[in-house]
Amino acid sequence: MHQTFDVRTDRRLEVIDVTDRVQSALPSGYSGICTVFSRHTTTGVCINEAESRLLSDIEHLLGEAVADTGWEHDTLDNNADSHLRALLVGNGVSIPVVDGKLDLGRWQSVLLVECDGPRTRTVTVATP
Repeated sequence: MHQTFDVRTDRRLEVIDVTDRVQSALPSGYSGICTVFSRHTTTGVCINEAESRLLSDIEHLLGEAVADTGWEHDTLDNNADSHLRALLVGNGVSIPVVDGKLDLGRWQSVLLVECDGPRTRTVTVATP
């Protein structure tokens, strides 16, 4: 099974909790693994806590870890920093599913990390 959903981002660097959208994309009663995948080279997907101050800290960390300018790719389309930040996050995660529900830990959420917004992004949720 394969479902997609779109996420509209508002800022260049932004972390958005998409857990509920991923959960809604799962087949009822399914048990196994789902893969959540970003179809873009300047976004990432990760699992972490969706507490607002932590989301802000993640944005700050990525902003500080990768300089905004000075990259060779910038001569092409001026977004090398976005590609490099997304590379650090990774483009997908695998999550256990039990009886149609994400089997996440108490504080875990599925996060979409926008590194080149604002844009509309497509997220894929796949189950075998």
